[in-house]
Amino acid sequence: MRKELTARQREVLEALREYQARKGYPPSIRELRTILSISSLRGVTIHLDALERKGWIERESTSRSIRILAPVQPNPEQNPPITVPLLGAIAAGLPLLAVENVESYVAAPAEVATGTQDLFALRVKGDSMTGDAILDGDIIIVRSQSSAEQGDVVAALIGDEATVKRLDLQHYPPRLLPSNPNYQPIELTGDDARILGRVVGLLRTYQAS
Repeated sequence: MRKELTARQREVLEALREYQARKGYPPSIRELRTILSISSLRGVTIHLDALERKGWIERESTSRSIRILAPVQPNPEQNPPITVPLLGAIAAGLPLLAVENVESYVAAPAEVATGTQDLFALRVKGDSMTGDAILDGDIIIVRSQSSAEQGDVVAALIGDEATVKRLDLQHYPPRLLPSNPNYQPIELTGDDARILGRVVGLLRTYQAS
């Protein structure tokens, strides 16, 4: 059973939820320090330790690996979920959201968009983005766009394989950066590499071991 939170601990939890709803991944400890106006990184970790002990979050080894175990359930009348297509193998030569590319549909929080026409979902394969708390089997929600800004987490198509990485425009040619040191950057060169869109949300099914 989850234990009751102090007012400050609840404020920290709400900051985690709001950031993840907006960005699609949790904040780092440094970002939390800024958001909450806490004077030290140690002060942030004390609150996170308390939230973990009380059963509200789960943390792993990296600074962004914070899993919220009890997300707020929105009022369905006020914030009805939206349905977006989950893409399977992306067929060459077809528009991105062509029927042939759609594997199924998934429900996503209404907070990720005001409309669904330009959204799609992809299932994450592999562990190249664990540093951003994007894990194998997660489903990312992507806003379809052909360009993005420095540091954005994007979905890109390399040949006929979709991947999720962080965009590095400060390098020439531009690169896709993993957040796992076991993987190398991918240069965006050639006609077979293009950005599909910017990641705006993430869905995860939590299964207790």
